[in-house]
Amino acid sequence: MSGTHPPLVDPESLGRYLAGQLPGPDASTPLTVERIRGGHSNETFYITSGANEWVLRRPPRGPLLPTAHDVAREYRVLQGLTQTAVPVPRPLLLCEDISVIGAPFYLMQRIHGYVIRTELPPAFAADESARHSIGIELVDRLADLHAVEYATVGLGDLGKPTGYLERQLRRWTGQLDASRNRPLPDLDAVTTWLHDNLPESGSTTIVHGDYRLDNAMYAPESPARIVGIFDWEMATLGDPLADLGYLLSFWSEATDPPSPLLDAAWRLTAQPGFPTRAELVSHYAAHTGRQMTHVPFYVALAIWKLAILLEGSYARHLAGATDDPFFASLGEGVPALARRAFAVCSGELAFT
Repeated sequence: MSGTHPPLVDPESLGRYLAGQLPGPDASTPLTVERIRGGHSNETFYITSGANEWVLRRPPRGPLLPTAHDVAREYRVLQGLTQTAVPVPRPLLLCEDISVIGAPFYLMQRIHGYVIRTELPPAFAADESARHSIGIELVDRLADLHAVEYATVGLGDLGKPTGYLERQLRRWTGQLDASRNRPLPDLDAVTTWLHDNLPESGSTTIVHGDYRLDNAMYAPESPARIVGIFDWEMATLGDPLADLGYLLSFWSEATDPPSPLLDAAWRLTAQPGFPTRAELVSHYAAHTGRQMTHVPFYVALAIWKLAILLEGSYARHLAGATDDPFFASLGEGVPALARRAFAVCSGELAFT
């Protein structure tokens, strides 16, 4: 990384630490560190030492919103879910000593497969009919997550079992105020609508908090099979339909209006063969037995939260605290998200 900042991961310091913590690596074997640019939450790195392969996660550089980028929490969730049918990479160690690389971090198993962002795996690019299973598999694994008995896997204290939606509105409204550096009237209008249309939650489950297509890794062959689900930093206990709403908020269709943030990754599910949002809702309902009465609320909530999160990232960009070029696009991108959330509130987008 250029500039005056120290590296996000110091290979020599990390190598010395891992030699004393894990079987296999030794301090004389140099580490290779590769930064992965696919996401915009916690920083992710591939770490190799001889035949050993791992993934390292650490918080980004710069001032952070309260409770954001908590790698210890993410590590605990992975520990709990390794006991379930939910496909997650195996966590290996958590280091909260910031003297090692300058921030807390954890290490997990590296698994191999396809993370679908801008391009489809060859088996699905060549077979339009196979794409339907990508969305169905994503919903099936979400249903598996929501079926986990969280207390039995040691995650009973991951969050409060009641009041999730009320806390979400309170927390994210506060984060919007903390990140605010310009007028965002559409976002404020959505805030009011969400408070006025708050539904009653059903049974509490583990919620991922960032559940979307590119936070899953697929095996290469058809039909689609997820081998790992990632980015658990926002996981908590709450209303499972919040995860479904978030997934739908990222699920584009061919008739959706254009947006500055609807890049190739966001438009990918608009290709022929993918299930519609309504089909995803119907499949989730059939798989879980939950009522889908208030789906627009959950989708609007998801887009609103994303806009607030990205406005915080835009504030970090303006302060010069990040080198991620994506954040420069948020000057137009966040207001566009706010308009999309308002369109959901107004009934302009259908989900059933």
